[in-house]
Amino acid sequence: MSEQDALESWLDGGEAPDRAVRKAAVKESLAELARRAPGHSVEVRVPPFGAVQCIEGPRHTRGTPPNVVETDPRTWLSLALGRSRWDEASAAGALRVSGNRAGEVAAWLPLT
Repeated sequence: MSEQDALESWLDGGEAPDRAVRKAAVKESLAELARRAPGHSVEVRVPPFGAVQCIEGPRHTRGTPPNVVETDPRTWLSLALGRSRWDEASAAGALRVSGNRAGEVAAWLPLT
């Protein structure tokens, strides 16, 4: 099974692919978000694999950022690939959003 097939199967509720596959997919998608929505106003965190700052506006450099989106790898990849919706993930408690600008990330999804 290809890495893409393994990820698709996982997002459909199957077994998780190797950690390296999950990590690469999260890091690549976060990098793509940062390319499409450059800036430093919102931090998107997908522990344990990565975090990026995005969205134009004031740069945050110390302490906890005022605008944060945090979720698990499966939820993030599902959002990034357009397999789930922001409002559904948030309502299910799988997406934690804080700050008045954090929700702007939704406008950049899906990344496909």
